[in-house]
Amino acid sequence: MAVNINTVYTTVLYILNKEQRGYIPPAEFNSLAVQVQNDIFDSYFPDGNQVNRLNQSNRQNDTEFFDMFKDISYKLFPFEKETDFTWNGTNLGFIYTGTKTIYKLGEIIAKTPASQTGQPSDIESVVQLTSKSDYTEITRSKLTKPTAEHPICFTTQTAAAIAPATTPQLLIKVSPASATTTLKVNCLFKPTDPSWGFTVGTLGQYVYNSATSVDFELDVSEQNNLVIEILKYAGIIIKDPQIVQAAAQASQQEEINLKR
Repeated sequence: MAVNINTVYTTVLYILNKEQRGYIPPAEFNSLAVQVQNDIFDSYFPDGNQVNRLNQSNRQNDTEFFDMFKDISYKLFPFEKETDFTWNGTNLGFIYTGTKTIYKLGEIIAKTPASQTGQPSDIESVVQLTSKSDYTEITRSKLTKPTAEHPICFTTQTAAAIAPATTPQLLIKVSPASATTTLKVNCLFKPTDPSWGFTVGTLGQYVYNSATSVDFELDVSEQNNLVIEILKYAGIIIKDPQIVQAAAQASQQEEINLKR
C-alpha cells in the first residue's frame, strides 16, 4: 500500500504552521518529496561497512538482524519484477524497452531454442554477469568459451538512444546469443517520482488534484519518515514520530471541517 502524497503534504504544512516556520509551495515540496523518497529507498541498500557494523552489533541477537533484512525485503517486493529484454540487432545485445528506471539487476535467464543448439529441447540457463574485460577474455579463449548451458554477459549502454527513449539505454551483451535467444531479468526498479498535483482556486490558493497527483510508492510504514525527512530539509527536526502521527490526524480533521 502506497503513501498518499496529500496526507504527507498537509501534515508537513500543518507542522510548519504550528512551528511558525513558513510555508513550502507545491513545486518546492514536490522537489523535496522526490529527494526524500530516493533517500529512503537508497537506505535499503547499506554498503559493506554498514552491513558489517550491523552484523557485529546484532551478533547477540540473530533474530533481530534477520527481521531487519526481512522487513527491507518486504518493502522492496513491489519494486521487483521479472522483465523481458528485447534483442537489438544494431547493438547485438538485449535492451530494456520499458519506461521505469532500473535500479539493480538480479538473476538473468537466457533461453536458447533447440533449433540453435541442435538439442532435443530448449536450453534455459542462468547467465553469469561479468566485467567487460573478463567477458572479452573468456569469449576469446577456446578453453573457456561460453556455451548455451553456461552463458556469460556484461552490461553497457547502447551507442545511441532507441525510440521511444531519448537517451542511451541499458544494454546486456550475452554470449552466446542471437535474435532467437530470449532474455528475462529479475529487475529492481526505482520508485516513480511523487508529485502533488493541484489547480489554482478563485482566491489564488492551491487546491489538491488527485487526478494529476502521483503518490509515494514506498510502503505505508514509511509515512512518518517521509514527513520527518521533508521537514529536516525545511530546517525542522522532529525527534518523536508520534508528533507526526498526531499532526497527520489533526490536518486531516481540518480538511474535513473545511469541506463541511
